[in-house]
Amino acid sequence: MAKGKKHHHEEHVDESWLIPYADLLTLLLALFIVLFATSKIDAKKFEQLVQSFNVALNGGVGVMQNPSAVKYDPTLEKTTVPPKKEGEQDDSEQQKKSEEQKKLEQALQKETQDLQKMKAQLDGYIQRNNLQDKLQTKLTEEGLLITILDNALFDSGSAVLKPEARTLAAEISKLLVPHPKQVTVTGHTDNRPIHTAEFPSNWDLSTKRATNFLKVLLENKSLEPAKFSATGKGEFHPVADNKTPDGRAKNRRVEVAILRDLTVK
Repeated sequence: MAKGKKHHHEEHVDESWLIPYADLLTLLLALFIVLFATSKIDAKKFEQLVQSFNVALNGGVGVMQNPSAVKYDPTLEKTTVPPKKEGEQDDSEQQKKSEEQKKLEQALQKETQDLQKMKAQLDGYIQRNNLQDKLQTKLTEEGLLITILDNALFDSGSAVLKPEARTLAAEISKLLVPHPKQVTVTGHTDNRPIHTAEFPSNWDLSTKRATNFLKVLLENKSLEPAKFSATGKGEFHPVADNKTPDGRAKNRRVEVAILRDLTVK
């Protein structure tokens, strides 16, 4: 009796698990690409990122076969700065601002002391010469303002300085030498019109008076002319009512402003 032949059947291993496994690896690879590429955002890398996604998700040439999809950027480590938390300030920057603020406050304090000293000296001159009704000094945010009524400087309708006005200008110029600052001289008039050959209007009269007083200040050769300026404002900046003689007298004035170098806030 013939022996029955044994048939050996090869057993095939179930490899269906490789499909989800490969998908998982592909997704992990895509995740690492995203993390790397977004560490530094630029147009070129973003384009490479899109290409890598297309390769990973749609098939085709793999990332390892196309290394240009992700390239190492040697500047990445140098240029990447970790984001600061909201409200967080750099200690060195904050310290620098604090030092600058302290220096500014010290400079403002010294400048104020200089102006107060100048005011005290000028007030002493005014008191010694009984000029309280003709001169006034006032510290403002802009600096030291010296107001001189026109009858202390000029005759009516004239821009020629009186002898005592030249003495006053010389006194003011001495105070300016140790503290060189910007100085403006401004002429003002009342609202009564003037029509002469020399002064067709109050603009002309106020400007000429300011200029003449400025010239006497600058006779002191220790002063720097570039820091000085003169202007006339006519009757358009009154400090009192032009309807009364006393008000008009207050409006006819020359103002000397010794300006701060720093702004007071």
